[in-house]
Amino acid sequence: MSDVFVSYKRENLAAVGRLVEALRTEGIGVWWDQDIAPNAAWEATIEQALAAAKLVIVAWSPASVASENVKAEARWARTQGRLLQVFVEACEPPLFFGERQGVDLKAWSGAGSDPAFRSVLEAVRKGLEQQPAAPSSDDATVARVADASPPLPAKPSIAVMPFANLSGDLEQEYFADGMVAEITTALSRIRSIFVIASSSTLSFKGKAAGAQEVARQLGVRFVLEGSVRRAANRVRIAVQLIDGGDGAQLWADRFEDTLDDVFALQDKVALAVAGKIEPTVQEAEIRRASARPTGNMSSYDLYLRSLPLSLTVGKAGISQALDLVTRAIALDPEYASAVSQAAACHYLLDRYAWSDDPAAERRQAVEMAHRALLLDGDDPRILAVGALVASDLEHDQPTAVALLDKALVLGPSNAIVWGVSGAVWMRAGETDRALEHLEMSIRLDPMGSARLSQLSNTALVRFQQRRFADAVAFAKQFIQRTDAPGGYACLAASYGHLRQTDAAREALKGYRARSPQPIEVFARSIFHDPAHTKLFLDGIALAEGESSTGAAP
Repeated sequence: MSDVFVSYKRENLAAVGRLVEALRTEGIGVWWDQDIAPNAAWEATIEQALAAAKLVIVAWSPASVASENVKAEARWARTQGRLLQVFVEACEPPLFFGERQGVDLKAWSGAGSDPAFRSVLEAVRKGLEQQPAAPSSDDATVARVADASPPLPAKPSIAVMPFANLSGDLEQEYFADGMVAEITTALSRIRSIFVIASSSTLSFKGKAAGAQEVARQLGVRFVLEGSVRRAANRVRIAVQLIDGGDGAQLWADRFEDTLDDVFALQDKVALAVAGKIEPTVQEAEIRRASARPTGNMSSYDLYLRSLPLSLTVGKAGISQALDLVTRAIALDPEYASAVSQAAACHYLLDRYAWSDDPAAERRQAVEMAHRALLLDGDDPRILAVGALVASDLEHDQPTAVALLDKALVLGPSNAIVWGVSGAVWMRAGETDRALEHLEMSIRLDPMGSARLSQLSNTALVRFQQRRFADAVAFAKQFIQRTDAPGGYACLAASYGHLRQTDAAREALKGYRARSPQPIEVFARSIFHDPAHTKLFLDGIALAEGESSTGAAP
């Protein structure tokens, strides 16, 4: 993005084009909407360029005075102290803008030597020079002594900054501020993230402070920025997550809806943003931990390194993850998340018959899950692991449901919790509720760490609903991503019911090559409802029948 953003109306394209060309000739970096690539997201690109600019030139004319978008960009630039006005046609500027001096370019023909243009150039250079300069080493030392930054918390930390109101309506400030408060509240429910209160972040409203400076002042690692643009009865909210260390954009998205129910819309956006931020922040933390030297790792770093390994649904990855969290627990026996992660690893090793001592694996999973709940019974992910163990290993569905109910209250935007809930209800045969919870997990994290369990459990729910072709589609996506045996078992049973026996036999062969567990035992561990176990085993029996490639009618 460039230092200067130009806001204008298309009716003045020729005049503004001359201004852009002349400024660029003088070495000024200028951005205007003609720079947008053909396939780029138009409004999102404009909003990002506006937020990145150090100076905003607004070209006033009758057309731009009538434009809500131009006026909104001008208001934003004024509140940020970045506004420079020029007049390309005779007009009265909007209310509250007439008190600011603007440069008259109505008669300018494009000559670089014209006094009018030289006035613009001087104002641009002066405006850019007034931006905060990087301090010298001596100045920086004095600044650190006089105004020391708070130390970073031990866990990921984030500040939700005031949203820019691009609505062209000052009365919509309340909506933008409410959006910040709602997202902050939603994020504060995530126990793994340290969140700065909205009362602190709103104090930056109207101040020209970049994400890195905000992160330094507030002592956080991540900064969420956003903007709100309202037109008639619709509103568009754009957000981006910034790494406060290097200023890199980690994630960006936008949401659009009607304003029929303002508070419902705020809740919806807050939930969606929180759901996407949690895995994004976690992935950034995992990358940071993985980049550190392996000779000096804390319990937290060991735990972070274990997370992606445990989600591979592969024997080697899960075994490595268990080794890492075992070391983490040795360093800090009271680290609840690490204890819960160990329980999950023991559970998975038993679940896929990858253990030499399944009984011991199950005992460890149950013991660790209970221990983690005692250490921290209010963490949504710890509650979810406890529910999975209660449902599958202790056959205690009421306890599993109670734990999940609590987890969803405490972590309503956690995709993994929704996915575990879907799996537990799938085991119980409650297919409608299972599918609803799995779809919520997918909506919150469609391409992240929960994807494998989303695919495998959705395939099994579709199988329970006798939608065998759909089950095949999801199972195929699952085995494309991992070598785990469960996907092959689901494929075999589904193809069996579709009377595609050759494909069913090939899938059954794939399962047996990857798991020593008899498929009958696998089926009983997956489905707690005997009717669904029978349906599955009937599909396997059909898979072992006479060769036929014809589909069932």
